[in-house]
Amino acid sequence: MRALLILGATALSACAPAGTAQRTAIAPPPQAHSTAGQAFVAAAHPLAAEAAIAVLRRGGSAVDAAVAVQAMLSLVEPQSSGLGGGAFLVRYDAAARSVTVYDGRETAPAGATPDMLLDAEGRPLPFATAVLSGRATGVPGVVRMLGLAHERHGRLAWSALFDETIETAEAGFTVTQRLERFVHGDAPQASAPDVVAYFRNARGERIRAGDTLRNPAYAAFLRRLADGGPDVMYSGETPRRIVARLHEGALPSSITEADFAAYRPVVREGLCNGYRVYVLCVPPPPSSGVGLLQLMALVEHTDIAERGPADPLAWVQYAEASRLMYADRDAYVGDTPDVPVAGMLDPGYVASRAERIGRRAGPPPQPGTPPGVVAGSADATHEVAGTSHFIIIDSEGNAVSMTTTVESYFGSGRMVDGFFLNNQMTDFSFVPSGPNAIAPGKRPRSSMTPTVILDRDHRLVGAIGSPGGNAILAYVSKALIGAIDWNLPMAEAIALPNLVARGARFDGEASKFPPDMLGEMATRGVLVRPGSGEDSGLHGVVLRNGRFDGGADPRRDGVARTITLERRD
Repeated sequence: MRALLILGATALSACAPAGTAQRTAIAPPPQAHSTAGQAFVAAAHPLAAEAAIAVLRRGGSAVDAAVAVQAMLSLVEPQSSGLGGGAFLVRYDAAARSVTVYDGRETAPAGATPDMLLDAEGRPLPFATAVLSGRATGVPGVVRMLGLAHERHGRLAWSALFDETIETAEAGFTVTQRLERFVHGDAPQASAPDVVAYFRNARGERIRAGDTLRNPAYAAFLRRLADGGPDVMYSGETPRRIVARLHEGALPSSITEADFAAYRPVVREGLCNGYRVYVLCVPPPPSSGVGLLQLMALVEHTDIAERGPADPLAWVQYAEASRLMYADRDAYVGDTPDVPVAGMLDPGYVASRAERIGRRAGPPPQPGTPPGVVAGSADATHEVAGTSHFIIIDSEGNAVSMTTTVESYFGSGRMVDGFFLNNQMTDFSFVPSGPNAIAPGKRPRSSMTPTVILDRDHRLVGAIGSPGGNAILAYVSKALIGAIDWNLPMAEAIALPNLVARGARFDGEASKFPPDMLGEMATRGVLVRPGSGEDSGLHGVVLRNGRFDGGADPRRDGVARTITLERRD
């Protein structure tokens, strides 16, 4: 796998679109250097945050804490992420003032074929059929990726990062209402045999909120992982069991133990671009981070900052910018060298696209023709919102912004060694054409966009990210506009109504917009319909006046915490 270097952190000041550096952000530039001795954690479950804090208090780094968070999330939030999935980790190095991306995205097996998600007549398989099949699972990457990041940036021993999760898996944890909702939900995986078998309480019934759930198989796996290192996931008994499980059923996988042995994470340079007086850094393709940067560049050509969150026209402008971005993202982004990253961010191209943003919604936009484009095509990718995001900033100012996933709810619904296996192959296009078509060893396009925010001196300003399938780009951009343009506290920016404008659809939290605002938006062509899925799970933080201003999405179980630690010299 190649490493992609575009607009890297070493040239951040040159990355802003033409004409934007002179614009003044509504929020004042924060004092990014004044939080010495403080650390910050935001994660989607209190037990995951506590695991991170315990590691930080033992002298661990942000990457050390990230390993602990992922291990715990795999136990307490298995509908969203786990050790059987993949992730993008964006790391900010405070000493070097640089951004590095660790790509732990899953890969297609060597035996994968472009038509593997088609039926005998050449038609795309129903999603419910594909997601429960052995073919749904790609080679999981998060463990080996975290192992590489830990090798480079860890302070504590790998074996010391799993204690809290092992104890919790053995003693049990209290089931949340949110976990209950997915166990009893109507997603295909909720009826999968492994899901049904695992989520049983002492009475033999499906678990309910307040029940205690134990996972001794996962505790046993973590003990082996702690002792043997990341290779435990990629050679020996665990991959052998995974391969056997995925070869079962009517649509078996082609995956082999050799696919596990061959998996390697990719280290990439951060893809960065200016926004107001700041710099946003995201993962390059196969992440859709370029889409987020393009959307923010489009927004910067409007007067949305001066309008504020109570102005219906601000939301219309935002919707139109979103639709333009998604048209390009869907057509051009994938795990291919042909993604026109520089062209999608070219100032002249962005300005020409922004001319389409008016006072009312137009017809669904078609993809543009950015400089350097080779070809685009219609997309047939299903993106389901089974994902989680977390942020860690250690006492030295190093930061991790990581989005992690098993793709759909409980992944493929198949479990091995106490964790669920991903269904990431269904994140490819079911139709064998375009930049996101299936190919051996290829990584599916991802909407995961973990982001770090820097000032123009390359100092850390904050971090943000969210789950939500293709809506991730909308969720993150909305919160960025709220925090930067409208100067809202991060928690309030996160809580703003979600609006996902893509193609002909305007999905969102209609009940959270005032009725008169909805009416005005509708008269301008933006008719908001209630969305679906998990909704956002935003976690974000900015540094203001020497303090972390952080927030966790009220739509989920997450928490955001600032702690004081002894600074390490």
